[in-house]
Amino acid sequence: MNANGAYAIDVEGLNKRFGPKHVVRDVALQVRPGEIYGFLGPNGSGKTTTIRLVCGLLTPDSGRGTCLGYDILTQSAAIKREVGYMTQRFSYWEDLTIRENLDFVARMYQMPHRHEAVVQALEQLGLVQRAEQLTGALSGGWKQRLALAACLLHEPRLLLLDEPTAGVDPAARRDFWEELHALAARGIAVLVSTHYMDEAERCHKLGYIAAGRLIAHGTAAEIIAGQGLDTWAIDGDDLIGLAARLRGQPGVEQTMAFGTRLHVSGRDAAALASTVRAMAAVDGRRAEPIATSLEDTFVYLMQRADA
Repeated sequence: MNANGAYAIDVEGLNKRFGPKHVVRDVALQVRPGEIYGFLGPNGSGKTTTIRLVCGLLTPDSGRGTCLGYDILTQSAAIKREVGYMTQRFSYWEDLTIRENLDFVARMYQMPHRHEAVVQALEQLGLVQRAEQLTGALSGGWKQRLALAACLLHEPRLLLLDEPTAGVDPAARRDFWEELHALAARGIAVLVSTHYMDEAERCHKLGYIAAGRLIAHGTAAEIIAGQGLDTWAIDGDDLIGLAARLRGQPGVEQTMAFGTRLHVSGRDAAALASTVRAMAAVDGRRAEPIATSLEDTFVYLMQRADA
């Protein structure tokens, strides 16, 4: 358990500027041991900078808090020793084998039993059969496994993962998330940024960040409920034309196509229902109320943040 007894991450009031650009604005964040916390938001929203502030790679202009019980302002070196950080960009040596890469990382951490640690990492991530393969010849999914194995070599208590599955096929993404949940079950805290809604739904808690501000956080159900949206689905063809006719109508705040269905959302339930029923009746379309999805909610949050 971390020194403060409750949280792996407990920070508040974080601010960071780069020149005139205010990248992180008064962010507060709490993540418990064994919890997977998902960070969502558009590119440039401040997700990566916030992750780096939390783990001591960047110093905030203002704010305070702890990571693994260590002060983020004065004990960044101690934080780095107990954190595994996986960047967006694959950053290992492609002219070395998997085993050689892991051994190099173990040397950097000055691990006293590095051979045993490398063997354990190879076994844990299913890399034994490919241990002598050159890293440059690996697919995206296997490179991802290597990166995670390197993050886990020194047995961190917190994993910080910055869009770790970008460009990885769905099967590899699914396997990766199974591994994350196994790690969380061992008490490791995970802070992960992602653009994938199916991954967001697998997190214990979520935060949506836009223009440097954390504008919504909680479980998926809490975030959906917090926006107060009602949603209807309308079936049929020419959904683009239908969406154009619906925009600006009473109760309609958002339209979004999903295959052959158009999701129509808004906070005024009565006005929305009346508009959708009337529009569907004109074309003889089928319309029905549905549960608002996490994707409906995050698109709504993104549009409000851009407004």
